[in-house]
Amino acid sequence: MSTAPSGQSQETKGAIELTLAMVLSGTLGVFVVESGTSPFNVVFFRCLFGTVALGLYCLARGFFKNHAFTPKKLGLAALGGVFIVFNWAFLFESYEGTSISVATVVYHTQPFYVMLLGALLFRDKLTVAKFAWLGVAFVGLILVAGVSVSDLTGGGDSDYLKGLGYALLAAVLYAASTVVTKRVTGVRPHLVALVQLVLGIFLLLPFTTLSETSGLGADWGWLVGLGVIHTCVMYVLMYSSYQKLPTPKIAVLAFVYPAVAMLADWAVYGHSISLLQALGIPLIVAASLGVNLGWSLRGKAAAAAAAPAPAPQPTTENKTANKTETETAAGGTR
Repeated sequence: MSTAPSGQSQETKGAIELTLAMVLSGTLGVFVVESGTSPFNVVFFRCLFGTVALGLYCLARGFFKNHAFTPKKLGLAALGGVFIVFNWAFLFESYEGTSISVATVVYHTQPFYVMLLGALLFRDKLTVAKFAWLGVAFVGLILVAGVSVSDLTGGGDSDYLKGLGYALLAAVLYAASTVVTKRVTGVRPHLVALVQLVLGIFLLLPFTTLSETSGLGADWGWLVGLGVIHTCVMYVLMYSSYQKLPTPKIAVLAFVYPAVAMLADWAVYGHSISLLQALGIPLIVAASLGVNLGWSLRGKAAAAAAAPAPAPQPTTENKTANKTETETAAGGTR
């Protein structure tokens, strides 16, 4: 029998897995808001329940054997964890000042900060095309943010501006985690994520107000869901899909996340964006794809980006930082 159908079947399975992971990412904001507790509390319990669920999964799969961690790799994973944990806190904080829709789209400018940080810290090459796409993304960001002159001169909604600032800060922190974590090679991404979750428990404990949770009641289900569904299940689906998909498909399917987030925000809370804000979304999408897929100024994909991804190697499994959120979000996408 030919092995071609098997390869196609694996890619189809990977596409389904990543789509499901991005759909889960898109519903994360609803779980955060419905939990009814502060952002730092939310992140603390996401780390706590996520550690239990993902730890049990790793134990059942035997991932702790031959884990390949070295002191340096463990240190890099932990540093990435510091960035990813506070990235979650600021992203969740941004929901309150803006909306899930606006915060998610602004947050989705992460690839450009990854590009800039890579160039700044590791001298990654920046081409004219990448700078051009950065300009396109910046225009899109201005449109989506919906900030007026009165907002900047103090006559607008200060909470809205603060929310936008938190979303941008979250995106920068996610980018920092991406740049650091992708240097942790040869270690399963599940284990890297687990290290970051465990670190998050201790890191956020001083910022957590446990007394707020005394009256949560049934709302505990939202917090458990964030740890089990939006952390363990989402990561397992995401990391599994990365091994089966070429980079272009990963980049395209990552945009299921903001699309679902906007739909969920509208369906549950009735939040929608203006026509002017909507004009900025395709600019950010096009710019992100242009950077990730190596499109030229004329919008043609580079030959390298068009080539199929190589077969996954055991020593390069770690794609915690490959996103989108996603989102995809290492410890999280999102």
